[in-house]
Amino acid sequence: MFSLLAEKHWQSTPDEQLVYDHLLLWVQAELPEQVIDRFKSLFFVAFGTSDWEVQAALDRIAALPDAQTSFKLFFNRCCYILINRWQSQPQFQDAVPEFFALLETPLNPPLAGLARSQSVKRLRSLVKSYLQSSHYNQLCRTAQFLLEDEQDVSQIKKHGSRPLIGLIRRYPYLYSHCLLSDDSSFEQKQAIQRAQGKAQKQFEVDLSQFLTYELRRQSARMIQPVKNPTLLTEGELKLAMKQFVGKVDRNGSYREMANRFTVQSSQIRTCQGFKDDFYEYLTNTVDTQFGGGRFHNQLHDYLNSIAAANSSQPFNDFALVRTCNQVLNFLVVESPQRPQHFVFMDLLNNVGTTATVGLLLKIVLVCKKVKPYLEKRFAILFSHYETQSRSNVQWLVNCLEQLNIAWSTHFGSLDFSFANQIIC
Repeated sequence: MFSLLAEKHWQSTPDEQLVYDHLLLWVQAELPEQVIDRFKSLFFVAFGTSDWEVQAALDRIAALPDAQTSFKLFFNRCCYILINRWQSQPQFQDAVPEFFALLETPLNPPLAGLARSQSVKRLRSLVKSYLQSSHYNQLCRTAQFLLEDEQDVSQIKKHGSRPLIGLIRRYPYLYSHCLLSDDSSFEQKQAIQRAQGKAQKQFEVDLSQFLTYELRRQSARMIQPVKNPTLLTEGELKLAMKQFVGKVDRNGSYREMANRFTVQSSQIRTCQGFKDDFYEYLTNTVDTQFGGGRFHNQLHDYLNSIAAANSSQPFNDFALVRTCNQVLNFLVVESPQRPQHFVFMDLLNNVGTTATVGLLLKIVLVCKKVKPYLEKRFAILFSHYETQSRSNVQWLVNCLEQLNIAWSTHFGSLDFSFANQIIC
């Protein structure tokens, strides 16, 4: 286990630090149910607490002119102090969902006759505003990430009714986009980077071991079984490996096609020339028949509409990155504010998940700078559907699993070329 917030390194006001110190003292010395009662008295009831010094500091924090902004960060850190401590101790991990139940319990307004009614009302309003913010959404994802068991794949498959958010641990390329924000501390970012590297490496090892087992099984009768580390069927996994490691068609593998295109595009002088060649490169592995050529026409028109790559402008690295980013907007999803993904669903339904992920891979292979940008597009989809049951968004689960494979085979530290012996 690891903590996502290093409590002693925050920059804070004296009042905020006083509250942090008391929360740390409580969570280190008392049982979770006692801490939760204290937290409720302090932040939700906001009167009747014996910690008058802390209550007075909290009143001053809530009365600050910029409290609508600053309180969210302050309260977020208060929550992390408790969650960090509980999640690091297996005997106390059950306290985390109990704590979230407290956060989401509606409270009656304070009685008007109370001397502190205005302070209580202001504090509750700030807490309510926090619960409606992106900070709280991120807190929920982080808590789920920390508590989610590294379950056996066969067990995960039995839990199709559970929400998608519970699978976030499986997809390390989503970590930084779903679990961090601009306000995250340096320590948080370091912890997530370590977790991401560890999870990615473990998946690569598990995938390699499974494929090695499959190869050996072809020539040996008695061999210790190794489980498929993905949520795909063995048939789907082999098809994905064939697509990502083997030859896609007569043009060769994705890597070979990307290398040829990179050499070719280095000779291009204008953006119009690049757009024309990029269109051919992207569509030469996509069936022209589906939708009566609808996708090809849409992509052609979209490429020609990109302002950063207008006809006679010189073609350079900036134009390459900008064009690839905008094409990913078109192919997957644009933004959290505009989460429509009709083109993406059209591709999935007509050319299949593997070929669709392969199309995205082709873009990243010629412009590796957009890899984080594509990962962010998938994080937008994940966040959009995170409360849906896994069985209702199986199409997205399959995409995320196949992107795991595509990233491992092309950007990981292990050599998967031996898999050709299995899939040929």
